[in-house]
Amino acid sequence: MADLSGFKAIITQGYTFKGNSFPLGAAMLEGEVLTGSMVNLPLRTMNRHGLIAGATGTGKTKTLQVLAEGLSRASVPVLLMDIKGDLSGLAAAGETNEKITERLEKIGAGPFKPEAFPVEFLTLSDEPGVRLRSTVIEFGPVLMSKILGLNETQEGVVSMLFKYCDDHTMPLLDLKDFVKLLQFASNEGKKELEAEYGKISTTSTGTILRKVIELQQQGADQFFGEPSFDVEDLMRIGPDGRGTVSILRVTDMQNRPKLFSTFMLGLLAELYATMPEEGDLDQPKLVLFIDEAHLIFQEATPALLQQIETVIKLIRSKGVGIFFCTQNPQDIPAAVLSQLGLKIQHALRAFTAADRKSIKQAADNYPETDFYKVDELITQLGIGEALVTLLNEKGIPTPLVHTCLLAPSSRMDTLTDKEIDKLVSASSLVRTYAESIDNHSAYEMLTAKLQEAAEQGETGKGRGRAAASEPKDESIFDDPAFRQAKRTAASILTRSLLGALGLSGSSRRRKKGLFG
Repeated sequence: MADLSGFKAIITQGYTFKGNSFPLGAAMLEGEVLTGSMVNLPLRTMNRHGLIAGATGTGKTKTLQVLAEGLSRASVPVLLMDIKGDLSGLAAAGETNEKITERLEKIGAGPFKPEAFPVEFLTLSDEPGVRLRSTVIEFGPVLMSKILGLNETQEGVVSMLFKYCDDHTMPLLDLKDFVKLLQFASNEGKKELEAEYGKISTTSTGTILRKVIELQQQGADQFFGEPSFDVEDLMRIGPDGRGTVSILRVTDMQNRPKLFSTFMLGLLAELYATMPEEGDLDQPKLVLFIDEAHLIFQEATPALLQQIETVIKLIRSKGVGIFFCTQNPQDIPAAVLSQLGLKIQHALRAFTAADRKSIKQAADNYPETDFYKVDELITQLGIGEALVTLLNEKGIPTPLVHTCLLAPSSRMDTLTDKEIDKLVSASSLVRTYAESIDNHSAYEMLTAKLQEAAEQGETGKGRGRAAASEPKDESIFDDPAFRQAKRTAASILTRSLLGALGLSGSSRRRKKGLFG
């Protein structure tokens, strides 16, 4: 029989904090819930990232829901990647039943209080919600090359093409612009580009073009364009002081992992580039939860993985926390896993020798404990139970504790399509980003350039030397709209040339379009 009083003292000391915190559940020992022995999460270390792992049907999604609720109540905005479409219920108040009442009584958390949370739905596709877009300019040559999986030679070509656009004030907004630029560099514009920047391999431009088309086939044309989404819109606090819960509905992304990882890396890079250095805050400015996190990593190139690892290591100091939700901890690369301070481990199943080996590896990642046989307990956890450890306010891991988790206060089922449509129709952000804008950019400018060259070539045969003395038609670069946008475009392009992580974000502007 374990030392019950000693265990309670350890849990009380380990999970009581000076700063603000919120409850996750109550400690368990030898299968029994210890009423009132609360396991709390400190807001101060929620920017140290985390992991929610466990087999299908063990309660991971409900745990994610409880975490999002606690953060929202504490005025921390939340962004949820909803792969399975299970999280929309946060926008509606929950309902109690006998099982919930019994669970809360055992935990000692008081009566059930139904609560709906301020939710904003986002989308990368045709799902209802705020349309998320980004321009090619904002990704820049470094990040774009990593997403496309280019080698050093091809990456150099992309950087050169961005430089050409920079020098000629030619905005790259959508993939149509980028494709036109690659075609121009392979054909009519090759001589001009080589005269200014050096030799270009047609093989390289052809390979890059094929990679872009592959990205387009996963729906990237819907993502690249204007108006570009402003990440500040993720960090809104409601009139009642609760943080907004933004739910990105990506139920169709499982078949398009390349697009999903492109969006995620672009988002993380943009957050890093725009948010000021904060150090350790009393609570985070934004927390991201990535459900089915293996989708980010399964088709990522080594260069892309390295970029993700770098961002995760650095973004903590910006006040941003990232939580990965997946079935097995081994789905997360070791370099990323080592950066995760909070670990919530639901049950794992051991059906094969490989499963048992994986469970043994997972158990070895947790602090040593005299109260549990971790490798055995992981396979015996009930639904809504988990092993928990985190970093306290001094950055020291807390004791590992078997936890009976709280039930969510919001609906544990999804909203109906009608309920979602009602929320979306009332959103001012949806109206702000609804209409796609096709501004005059590289595609139109290169097309005009080629057309002008063709016309001059035909008339030049009959006009001879006299044609050279005639004034040229007014260049498209003299258009007032372009003169007005020149400084803005140049600053963004300069940032792109230095890489997505190169600047602090001082050049970032709030916009509805490049010329808006």
